[in-house]
Amino acid sequence: MSTTQSRRKPLRAVLGAVGVAALAATAACSTSSPAKTASAPGSSGAGGSSKVIQVTAAENFWGSIATQLGGDHVKVTSIIANPDTDPHSYEPTAADGRNVAGADYVINNGIGYDAWSDKLLAANPASGRTALKVGDLLGKKEGDNPHQWYSAESVTKVIDRITADYKKMDPADAAYFDTQKQTFTTRTLAKYTQLEADIKATYAGTPIGASESIVTPLAESVGLKMLTPETFLAAVSEGTDPTAADKATIDQQISGKQIKIYVYNSQNSNPDIVAQVNAAKAQGIPVAQVTETLAPANATFQDWQTQQLQGIADALKQATGK
Repeated sequence: MSTTQSRRKPLRAVLGAVGVAALAATAACSTSSPAKTASAPGSSGAGGSSKVIQVTAAENFWGSIATQLGGDHVKVTSIIANPDTDPHSYEPTAADGRNVAGADYVINNGIGYDAWSDKLLAANPASGRTALKVGDLLGKKEGDNPHQWYSAESVTKVIDRITADYKKMDPADAAYFDTQKQTFTTRTLAKYTQLEADIKATYAGTPIGASESIVTPLAESVGLKMLTPETFLAAVSEGTDPTAADKATIDQQISGKQIKIYVYNSQNSNPDIVAQVNAAKAQGIPVAQVTETLAPANATFQDWQTQQLQGIADALKQATGK
C-alpha cells in the first residue's frame, strides 16, 4: 500500500475553507433526520419493511464494525476511507457536512484524534440524532492514547454500545441486532480473537520496539512489553520532533538487540522511522507493519486486524523460535 511521507500536524481541529463552507451550508438546514423506511431482507418489521438507520462514521475502522453489526438495517458512510488520508488533520468537505446533517447515528473516535468531526456535529445539531464518541464511552480524555481500535477490550465495548444504540433507535428489530452481534463476536471475529489469545499465551512479556503510539494499545492487548520511550511514540504520532535522547535510546535498543521485533505504522513514515527499520533489519530483528486505517480501503475490520496480528505473530516466531 502507499506510504504517507509527510509528518503529522499537531492534534487540533483543522478546518479549511472548504470545510468551513460545508459547515455553514449544512448548519442552515439542520433538522432532525428520522430513520428512513425501506424493504430489508430478513426484516422483523411489520409487512416485511423496516427502518434503515443512516450512519456516519468518522473513520472506516469503526464504520466497518457498524456496518456488520447493522446488516440490512443500516446504511453506513465512513468519512475517512482513503488509506493515504491522515485522520488527525483531515479537512471536511461539503459532502461530509451533508452526511452528518442527514445521519441518524454518528460515530467518531474522540480523544483528540478527530476534532474536525466534533465541528461537523456542532454545526449540524439534530434532536433526533444519536452520537457515539468512542473516547467518552471508554472514559478516555484528550492526551490519552486515541488508537483504541487496536485494543480488543475497547473494541468489545464499542460493539456492545453500537448494538445497544441500534436497538434503542429501532426496537422493532432488536432481535435482529442481537443476532448480528452474536454472529459478529463469536464467528466473524473468531480468528482475530484466537490470534490475540495465542500471541498473549506464547509471547507475553516479549520486548518490542515501535515507530509510534498506535502500537501501544495493541502491545498491551496481547501482553507484549513496549521498550520504545513513550515520548518518542507520541512525538511521531503527533508530528513533532523526537528528542535526541529518545532516538539514542532506540538506537541502543536495536544495536543491542534488546527488542525482539520492531513494529511500524507504514502510513506514517519519516526519516527517523526509515532509519530504525533499516537498522532493525540489519541486526536481524524481524519487522512487522500496521496501518492507521483499513488497508486496503475495502477491507473489513477483522480481515485487516487479522492480517496484521498474523504478521506480528510470524515476526515473534522468527525472533524467538517459539
